[in-house]
Amino acid sequence: MKKRTFLKMSSALIAGTTFSHVWAKGEKLKNWAGNFQFSTDNVFYPESLGQVQELVKKNQKLRALGTRHCFNRIADSPHNLVSSKNLAKVISLDANTITVEAGIRYGTLAEYLQNKGYALHNLASLPHISVAGACATATHGSGIKNGNLASAVAVIEFVTASGEVVTLTRAKDGEQFNGAVVNLGGIGVVTKVTLDIQPTFQVRQDVYENLPFGELERNFEEIMSSGYSVSLFTNWLKNNVSEVWVKSRLDGNAINPKPEFFGAKLAKKNLHPIAQLDAINCTEQMGVPGPWHERLPHFRMNFTPSSGKELQSEFFVPLRNAFAALSAINRLGDKWAKDIMISEIRTIDADNLWMSTAYKQPSVAIHFTWKQNTAAVMKLIPVIEKELAPFGVRPHWGKLFTVASAQLKARYEKFSDFQQLLKQYDPQGKFRNEFLERNIFSS
Repeated sequence: MKKRTFLKMSSALIAGTTFSHVWAKGEKLKNWAGNFQFSTDNVFYPESLGQVQELVKKNQKLRALGTRHCFNRIADSPHNLVSSKNLAKVISLDANTITVEAGIRYGTLAEYLQNKGYALHNLASLPHISVAGACATATHGSGIKNGNLASAVAVIEFVTASGEVVTLTRAKDGEQFNGAVVNLGGIGVVTKVTLDIQPTFQVRQDVYENLPFGELERNFEEIMSSGYSVSLFTNWLKNNVSEVWVKSRLDGNAINPKPEFFGAKLAKKNLHPIAQLDAINCTEQMGVPGPWHERLPHFRMNFTPSSGKELQSEFFVPLRNAFAALSAINRLGDKWAKDIMISEIRTIDADNLWMSTAYKQPSVAIHFTWKQNTAAVMKLIPVIEKELAPFGVRPHWGKLFTVASAQLKARYEKFSDFQQLLKQYDPQGKFRNEFLERNIFSS
């Protein structure tokens, strides 16, 4: 056993608190896709609010860790990581909200809600991600009228740098709450979240193939409004959209899909967004009705999502600029023919959360799933960012980007207020890491 490991374990036991798997056994963790290792093997796994408080008080530097689904180092630390893995219980449920610990995964939560007759308003393409991590990075699903996952947060509880427990509510705490929900891990360790819920509902999923790209100019909003949640998939190489996934709420109404959809043809079998991969990992298609949590994600909970070994980047522009932005990217498709797996286009409704990529503007998300050709991809990302710059592009906080801090500040109305909020709850920078220093606090 390493000396520092022994000393930390001893101090924890002397204090009368026992942590489950106090840290990883000598191996540094990797993120979900395996494109980077975390910078420390000091990983704590608290099982209670009290243990989180103790860890925060005892350590000078630490960072909260979720399910490791980010592709950049937003959750990294060279010092200490505090995992929410063992903070994954349902706390309470009523007719309008559910309160859960921070580390519960959306797939697990969705199963619980469905069994009780309830639903969330939306889900991301992967059900494997944790509630706190997804909300902290403004992760989203799709739908013209659907806000991102963080927009469902009604109450957030977190431990600040001093070890104090703070609870903020949408109903009572106004702008403080709006600043704290999409927090990038900077306000402290989130321990509990209350989410809005609604009665369960059924969804069917119909997929169309080969939508002519030109139809997006004439009918973009109509196409994206054709279902409760709609996703477009393309590799930008054939001037078309290879697949259109239309997820429709049934709400008691029968739906008969047309064989043709703006020039696209109804698929005759289940498809994977990446044409070369087997659709067995994907949620049921072909118009088969099913509960919301088995249709809104693209991938099944117990299967490897997407391709697994990949890189991701994603960029958001205002809905009003959708086709202009998509056209700018479409002109560049041949530049990344060897490096791209697939690109997805989704819509997100506006919200009031300061650092949300959809803050005060309905948005279009342009997502890229790349092969793990890191050097090549990191040269391509600035090319995409340059093309999207005239449209006020905002990158996904948990994916790969190179947009400079000064540009980020110009694109977020509440950027300076967010800096002050982080300083309020973490005056000495206990929760800051290289990601926050570079993107939020860089001069």
